[in-house]
Amino acid sequence: MNIFKKRKEEIKEIIDYKNHEGCMATDRIMIEGWKVGYMYRDEPSEIFPDSGWRFFKGDENEDYSNNPKNYKIYQLNTIRDYDEAIIPYLYMPVGTYLIRTKDNKFVVDDGSQEIFMTK
Repeated sequence: MNIFKKRKEEIKEIIDYKNHEGCMATDRIMIEGWKVGYMYRDEPSEIFPDSGWRFFKGDENEDYSNNPKNYKIYQLNTIRDYDEAIIPYLYMPVGTYLIRTKDNKFVVDDGSQEIFMTK
């Protein structure tokens, strides 16, 4: 039984991240089908193929986020297929924190706007 929103055959390979294609996404995106509402780029791991990107719906609290059962590691191409709106931002530098706005664009999270959450 497939618990994910999309089947493996539906994922297109487009993004080339030169062996740093890994990222983390919560089950709210991958299983429940929500779009990315909050994303940030952490320092990539030097021992794993990690881009440093972390993707959230946007309302995950600390308890949810600290539970490793609620997120998994994926390839950036997979997340991109779930939410193409993230594509223009994927080459932004480490330390980038972005939220989705009502117009389906991402802006730097300066704490002045609410995260727009949508399926």
